[in-house]
Amino acid sequence: MSGPAGHAPPVLACGEVRTCMLPSREALDERAATRVLDLRADERVRVSRRPNRLVVSPDILTGVDCGLPTATGARVRGVGTVTTRATLVEGRVLQSTASFSLPASGTDRRQAWGYYLARPGTLVAVGRLPGNPVAEGFLGGPRPGLLDVGSIAESMLARVTRHHTLDHDAPLNAADTTLRWTATPSAAGEEPSSLFTMAEDGLRTLRLRLPHGTPLIEATGLCEDLALHDWLLTTVADKLDGLRAGSDDVRRTVKVVRPLVDHLLHLWMPRARLGPTLHTTWNDLERRPGYSRQWNALTQRIRDQLALHAIQLPQEVPSLR
Repeated sequence: MSGPAGHAPPVLACGEVRTCMLPSREALDERAATRVLDLRADERVRVSRRPNRLVVSPDILTGVDCGLPTATGARVRGVGTVTTRATLVEGRVLQSTASFSLPASGTDRRQAWGYYLARPGTLVAVGRLPGNPVAEGFLGGPRPGLLDVGSIAESMLARVTRHHTLDHDAPLNAADTTLRWTATPSAAGEEPSSLFTMAEDGLRTLRLRLPHGTPLIEATGLCEDLALHDWLLTTVADKLDGLRAGSDDVRRTVKVVRPLVDHLLHLWMPRARLGPTLHTTWNDLERRPGYSRQWNALTQRIRDQLALHAIQLPQEVPSLR
């Protein structure tokens, strides 16, 4: 490595997704959601209306020059920019994602900032990049003095939720979740794979090996989709956990399930915006955690609870159409 290299393809992508309930009594319509996520004067908010409404903020770049976490303790300096964006699903669920990619070849010395700004969302190692130790170190969580993309994602979340139009009166209490992920490309003839883990403190980790030829940038959308549906499943399961089956307390039952029906149940649309090459990866995740099976069981439980009470208190039972 004698100096600045060309735009080498990335061999590793890393990121964190924070997911939460938007602190607003009512879901935001498209115009309001666009105002809340209008974070840059020089770039427009993106809106997708099918199959559901997704509003995406412009990308925000954060310059970093710091050590990268490694499982071996090796000292690796990374310089460049982390990309952060916020998304709002149906004006109700807010996500903040901070991510970056790393090319295999670094530089032998620190370059001028113009070199890194020409590679948005990329960190370039000064010296050799030990890819797998960096991936393992990243999944292990931030350490003092090293890169912490979670704090960057959290800062974006705080910026959005401070918007003056939000009333901070959410219709239900729901815990935030964090998905920390890494993605590497598969070699020709190599099977893609995924390894998903859950912790009790709301942290999830995901190690992806993407199908051969899939750009690593597509991992961000996959991880946001997974984080959204994991959050939905976690939130609904937590709310139903204290609801006794066959309870005669009709009003309490309706009080628990109505916000779920009104605000969350219609958001379940896995793979809605994933490219076809990533469907295999999602299907692999479906087989082991069994997201859709558990979701279907939970929504059927809600319907059963409401059906049991429909005769006793029909005026308080929400429609499930």
